[in-house]
Amino acid sequence: MPYEPGSTQCRALIAAKESILTAMSSLVKIENIDHIHINLKEIYKELDSIHESRKVIENEL
Repeated sequence: MPYEPGSTQCRALIAAKESILTAMSSLVKIENIDHIHINLKEIYKELDSIHESRKVIENEL
């Protein structure tokens, strides 16, 4: 069973994470932008952490 987002915030976080993954995969073939890939990865991790926190909060409701 796929995960069903419970709130508007979770849906927005999921969409943002998916957009970052899309951007990262689009940039793979471009040379000399490792620093951008690293930054996007860090942003993804931060969004994922926020998303995990939201899921905990929503499960408590």
